[in-house]
Amino acid sequence: MKRRAFLQRTALASGLLMVEPAKVFAARAPYSQFPVVRLPKEKRHFVSDVIEKTISEFNKKVKDKELAWLFSNCFPNTLDTTVTFTEKNGRPDTYVITGDIDAMWLRDSSAQVYPYLAFANKDKKLKALIAGVVNRQTEYILKDPFANAFYNDPDKKGEWTTDHTDMKPGVHERKWEIDSLCYPIRLAYNYWKTTGDVSPFDGSWQQAMKAILQVFTDQQCKNGPGAYSFQRNTPNATDTRSLKGFGYPVKPVGLIASAFRPSDDATVFSFLVPSNFFAVVSLKQAAEILRVLKNDTATATKMEALASEVQKALTQYAVVKNPKYGDIYAFEIDGYGSHLLMDDANVPSLLGLPYLDAVDKNDPVYQNTRRFVLSEDNPFFFKGTAGEGIGGPHVGMDMIWPMAIIMRALTSENDAEIKSCIQMLKNTHGGTGFMHETFHKNDPTNFTRSWFAWANTLFGELLWETYQRKPLLLS
Repeated sequence: MKRRAFLQRTALASGLLMVEPAKVFAARAPYSQFPVVRLPKEKRHFVSDVIEKTISEFNKKVKDKELAWLFSNCFPNTLDTTVTFTEKNGRPDTYVITGDIDAMWLRDSSAQVYPYLAFANKDKKLKALIAGVVNRQTEYILKDPFANAFYNDPDKKGEWTTDHTDMKPGVHERKWEIDSLCYPIRLAYNYWKTTGDVSPFDGSWQQAMKAILQVFTDQQCKNGPGAYSFQRNTPNATDTRSLKGFGYPVKPVGLIASAFRPSDDATVFSFLVPSNFFAVVSLKQAAEILRVLKNDTATATKMEALASEVQKALTQYAVVKNPKYGDIYAFEIDGYGSHLLMDDANVPSLLGLPYLDAVDKNDPVYQNTRRFVLSEDNPFFFKGTAGEGIGGPHVGMDMIWPMAIIMRALTSENDAEIKSCIQMLKNTHGGTGFMHETFHKNDPTNFTRSWFAWANTLFGELLWETYQRKPLLLS
């Protein structure tokens, strides 16, 4: 199934039960009357006692029973339906699909299990599962650091085998995206900081970090366009690259080129600003691990130098003056002076930079940028009768991404804004009890991807964080 497939059904894949929207929307019934849509326990891929206790606590304490029902469905969705946990050579090994596509994205898999880190020290099995994701990602980065998604079968050849790039067996897709290498570092770093476990950080992990450094340096394009090119036979311009697969030229100013966005859509100008901000954070995190755990001062120093170079270039080139909003961050630039003003729904996004610890949410340039991207001056901000929020080219016009609404709430300190976002998400699950990739601004039953685990787990993260910090917003 193609990632951009437009799914307009409410039946959930992989054994999830059919839901009739009318039953969900009928009168805000008591919790016991909401239809059971979560996968039955005997069919779940992985069961964590601490996550089940968390769900029980939320159900008991939160008075809004529809939110309790949504949390029960969404927060465990990654564990219920997408993970395959085993051991390989005596070490944890975890394969994580995105949902309705049987492939493991480095980005998605990191983001899907990240919200469970807070519970890892209370459940040894859950801790091992997350370590297994780190181990599997190390294997994939060493296979091909330019690839974004992989198969469980190392010999499998999939639907994109004919792409004009260096496709290898076991690679689902080879779209070079900076964030594909940042997310595994974020997961590994926070796993170490949370659990203190150093077992994933072996020689292979160290080699993977060196491969990341090599790719980032190559994609600064200081000696030509770099080693990566990509073309696909497709009617969709966002699925391929111009100029023989290298994209429009960039001026080597210290930034890192990204051929594709986290939406898997091609960039217009290859210096993707949100992803470069993310790279600064990730390089510093990887350097700290290498220095402390591996005594690899040489690689750590190079990573820190690259982080400083990228940060300096962002300060110099990524800020543009807007007549309405003042100084704001561009979405993409080329180093020659051209820039693209918009935001995309996937993370990293301009909106989501504080969530990734890339900028302070009180940074005045970020606040100006936030006002811009959450307005109709952003060409991909849509407002309708069902809701409002950021979309993007990946699915098309008038389709709002719940992920962007979630990110708006996670990066806000405004109680009214947070509550409004949660209410909007509650009203737009389309009768399914789950989040989706997108929904139409005027019709929440017109949605894409009925089984999209990242959006589900991220929504669970928002609800749990709100329950802990601002529980009155859930009443």
